[in-house]
This record gives sequence, C-alpha cells and structure tokens, in this order.
Amino acid sequence: MKNKNFKVVLVVLLVFVTCFTQKTKAQTTKPNVLFIAIDDLRPELGCYGIKQVKSPNIDQLASEGVVFNRAYCNVPVCGASRASLLTSILPTKTRFIDYRAKAEEDVPNAKTLPGIFKEAGYTCISNGKIFHYNKDVQDASWSQKPWMPKGGHSISFDSASTEVLAKSGNGRVYESPHVPDSVYPDYKIAHQTIRDLRRFKASGESFFMACGFFRPHMPFYAPKKYWDLYDRDAIELADNRFLPENAPKQLRGSGEFKSYTFGTYSPKTDDFHKMMRHGYYACVSYVDQLVGEVLAELENLGLAENTIVVIWGDHGWHLGEHEFWGKHNTLHNALQVPLIVKVPGRAKGQQTEALVESVDIYPTLCDLANVPTPNYIMGESFKSILDNPNKAFREAAYARFKVADAIVKQDFTYSLFENGEEMLYNLKLDPKENQNVVANEEYKEVLKEMRKALEVKQKIASSYK
Repeated sequence: MKNKNFKVVLVVLLVFVTCFTQKTKAQTTKPNVLFIAIDDLRPELGCYGIKQVKSPNIDQLASEGVVFNRAYCNVPVCGASRASLLTSILPTKTRFIDYRAKAEEDVPNAKTLPGIFKEAGYTCISNGKIFHYNKDVQDASWSQKPWMPKGGHSISFDSASTEVLAKSGNGRVYESPHVPDSVYPDYKIAHQTIRDLRRFKASGESFFMACGFFRPHMPFYAPKKYWDLYDRDAIELADNRFLPENAPKQLRGSGEFKSYTFGTYSPKTDDFHKMMRHGYYACVSYVDQLVGEVLAELENLGLAENTIVVIWGDHGWHLGEHEFWGKHNTLHNALQVPLIVKVPGRAKGQQTEALVESVDIYPTLCDLANVPTPNYIMGESFKSILDNPNKAFREAAYARFKVADAIVKQDFTYSLFENGEEMLYNLKLDPKENQNVVANEEYKEVLKEMRKALEVKQKIASSYK
C-alpha cells in the first residue's frame, strides 16, 4: 500500500514538474523578429482593397495578422524615414531631413532598434536596404556586417535601358527583360535571408532579422513575367491629375522620376501614366513573390510559430495623383504606409483603423519581446491593438518634410509650410485631397485644433537633445 501511494505521489510530482518546466520554458522563450522593409511601397496591395494589384503572398500574411489601414511615416523620404523608425525619434528642421540622413550623425547617442535587441541577447542581421547607409550605426546595431548584394539597385539586363542616359547618369525608367528572378538584387537579398534563417534554425539562436527590398523603387526593372501579369490597357489611372484647389505655392511633387529617361513616352500623357503604373505594379508583384519565398521558408523551418513578422513601407508614393510621381511632400499619398504585423497567438485576419506612426514600431516590438526601451524614445507601443484591433490609439500622427510640418487625424490632414502657407483637407468628404479648405470659415475650429495638435507634436520632437 505504501509502495502504491509512493508511486501516485511520484506521478503527480512528475506531472507538476513537467507542467512547471513547460510553462517556464514558454515564458522565457524569446520571440524572434522578421522585419521586412520595402522601399517606396505605398498601400497599393490586394489586402488594402486595390484589386488590380497582384500581391498574393503579402495578402496571405495579412490574413494571418493585423493590417493597419492608417499607418504613417514620419518623414516621406527613405533615409530619414528609416533613421527615425530605427531610433524611434521624430524629425525636426535640423534632424532626419532627407535621404542622406544618418542616425549616427543626427542622434549619435541614441540606441537603435536592432541594437536594443542585440543587447538583449539576440543575433541581429541586416540584409539589403535597412538603414539607407549600411554602415550607419553598424557596430552597435548588428551582430555582423550588414549584407548587400553587389551592384546597385539600378543594375540593368536590357541594353536599351542604358543607351540614353539622363544627366544624373540614370538610364531608362523601365525594363522588362526575359530573365529569371535571380538576376536582380532583390532576389539575392531574399535568398541571403533564407540562408540566414536556415542557419538560425540549426543554431537555435534568437534572432532579429531585417530584410530590406529595393523594389518598387525606381527604376521599374523586373522580369517580364511580372509585367505580363497586367494588361496595361486595363490599368486604372488617377482621376485627379491636377493640383489641389487652393494649393500652397510651396507644395511640390518629387523630381526624382525626372532623373531617368522615359524612352518614347512623354510625361503627363495617358500612355506615360499607364507605363509608370504598369512598371510600379510589376515591381510590387516581383517583390511580393520574394517576400513569399522568405515567409514560406520561415514556415517550412518551423520558425513561424515563434516569430513576429512585420512588413513595412518606408513612406507613401504618388502614382500620378496631382500629376505627382514619388514622395517628398506632406500630402496623404506620400505619408500613408503599408504596415502588416503578425504575432503568433494574437489577432489574425483583422484590420484596424487606429492611427499609428512609424516610430511606434520600435517600442511595440520591444514590448512584444519583453525588451526594455530607452526613456527618451518618442514612439508608443501598439501591442494592445494586436489583441483588440478596434481599440483607438493615437489622436494624431506627425510628419514633416523640409518646408512643411504635418498632422494627420482620423478625418483631416493639415500642413504648415515654413512661409506660413497651410493646407487642410477633409479626408471624409475629400479623401483624394483635391480641395484645400484652410480658408473655409466652416473649418475655423478644426483649423485651431490641428494647429494646436501640431504644436504639441513639434514640442515632443524637439525634446530630444
């Protein structure tokens, strides 16, 4: 009898120890992070309701995570946007100004997002374009030298692309050669990331993997099969190819597209608009395929169940609206970014209208991984939205670009230019921002609120010394 009771006690004890060990292991397991940055990608994806764009792999991830419909960059230009996100510090007139921005110069004492994870014991890897300059805060941020494929993002495989060069040295803005996916740099970035994931699977290391793709940044170079996914004649064009009514004199479009040649196309024509959109969509579909290959390998390796996945575009992009191509202003199309976050065990297949800023990604990932953050960062964790996508978050998002500061609220966007000019758009009634209503007496109180909100954000931005 005593022997029987002893066996029962022993079994109960073993069950308790096993459960405790499993619970403790689950509590102490560090979640991995796969951060995918896509250059010049605006929310022009199937999961954002853009049916003419073919993006099945990103759409699949969206069905497994949360899609942020109201996410905004803090600076609509690549270098500054990335430096701001990766330090969670807002831009000012003297900080994070343009594509040449470097965190090590503008905020030399700030800890970067990968640097924080590195200090927490993670192996942190950068493949492709994460910081605009790979060497920016390199030693403090990454566990090994950032990896970049040989050849720039403008490498061409159609001799006609470089027969005529612009003064900038750039060739034609488009090409669609009969070549395999593997010839362009983005393929190499995807497959370096896949090799690193396999290495992490073998080693068991906790990782922060950053994978940065060039496309759909100009030039629109992609294998022909991605161009063939689209019927150019069926591509819908912007229906507001004119400046907003009462547009400020300082409102400008990006001149970046003019640094390329256009072949036989003439700007402002329907044919030019169709070619440019066609090229952008082909590049989106190409990078979607590569994202899919990375995510498939993450799944095949059994790493997905413990990996937070983020897909983020570094800023918005005009696709012919107001006859603009590119970013570089504070209109909605230049500021709104795609943001999709998948966290194992949290909300999946949902969308949120919560306003978030790019600087919020830093504290959110730290919060999800139980990694402490510096007290000076300006972002806020939106972890609660990943449990309840209907929850409200920010009242306003802030951005600036050179001559203008901007505030976005649920129903309005507002910009203040350095010469005193202002823009105010009613997103509810005028989502395409065709009419600047800043002088309309009806919006007098709204204008006061937006000005006040901007002052608050400017004060926060200037608090970091």
